[in-house]
Amino acid sequence: MTRKTVRIAMNGVTGRMGYRQHLVRSILALRDQGGLDLGDGTVLWPEPVLVGRREHALREIADRHGLEHVSTDLDAVLADPSVDIYFDAQVTSAREESIARAIAAGKHIYTEKPTATGLDGALRLARLAHEKGVRHGAVQDKIFLPGLLKLKRLIDGGFFGRILSVRGEFGYWVFEGDWQPAQRPSWNYRTEDGGGIVVDMFPHWEYVLHELFGRVTSVQALVTTHIPQRWDEQGKPYDATADDAAYGIFELEGGAVAQINSSWAVRVHRDELVEFQVDGTEGSAVAGLRTCRVQHRSATPKPVWNPDVPATEVFRDQWQEVPDNTEFDNGFKAQWELFLKHVYADAPYHWDLLAGARGVQLAELGLRSAAEGRRIDVPEISL
Repeated sequence: MTRKTVRIAMNGVTGRMGYRQHLVRSILALRDQGGLDLGDGTVLWPEPVLVGRREHALREIADRHGLEHVSTDLDAVLADPSVDIYFDAQVTSAREESIARAIAAGKHIYTEKPTATGLDGALRLARLAHEKGVRHGAVQDKIFLPGLLKLKRLIDGGFFGRILSVRGEFGYWVFEGDWQPAQRPSWNYRTEDGGGIVVDMFPHWEYVLHELFGRVTSVQALVTTHIPQRWDEQGKPYDATADDAAYGIFELEGGAVAQINSSWAVRVHRDELVEFQVDGTEGSAVAGLRTCRVQHRSATPKPVWNPDVPATEVFRDQWQEVPDNTEFDNGFKAQWELFLKHVYADAPYHWDLLAGARGVQLAELGLRSAAEGRRIDVPEISL
């Protein structure tokens, strides 16, 4: 075996997602397993270069994990010819320009979503990367999670017949920050800092719907700020200027209809923090992040509406669990592996910056739909 060291500039690893999912559970997990075997006698050994604004925070992470390279000078890192890949998990408002600089420096690009604050910027990045000839990818982690992989298995096997509808419920109660610390950073609730549940979650719903059921052809959304005041990391009150809940209806290519509720102001009464119910002519399924349950047409009970007597059926017990039948890896790590194989082994890969731009487009049109109070068509985009 030949070991090839791959230096990856990782910008934004002091944040929750950049640190936990991308650094620890993806890149460092690849190192823990001995690298990534390309299948041709080459093993990739990822060497992260931690980039950010706070050197002390970067040093603390590096020391904790035995890493060597940190920098607060992005331009110097991008000028280093030994760095092949630039990864971005910064706040959205800082992302577009950093990625553009990395593309200009000839680095391959892998980035969290949303890829930019608006569709024009997202398309600009996709076009710049295409013109420069660098490889590029956008994180679309949810389609690599066990529950949705099982759902994809059902779709590919024709379990549903004709798919009629998709209903999604996502969210949980994010504490306001006064008497209990909030689970999310305060910038999430300020529009001026790139916050809002629509710009955060609609890009997820775009790729989930696109990859599993069909392209989104229209959107109608209602968005609101249920909690108008919150407290920041220093315990100071601030006005929440961004939406914290969104209720969307999406028409899909092929005729199915999706309805997805997203909220940071909802208490959980479901098995997982996100669940999708898919109903088809031949069967239905409910999929979460890890589990998936089904009810086939042949085993569908015959409920009778009678509000005058107590329900005698336990409806959840009438569904069958879909078995794992395989071992599922961390979804973020699985996509990192595919992207690295795309860069270094020319493996196929279509979750690129154009796909990321579709997510930005849906968020932008969802906010416009809410502002104008009408259904809006979602046109196809291209380079």
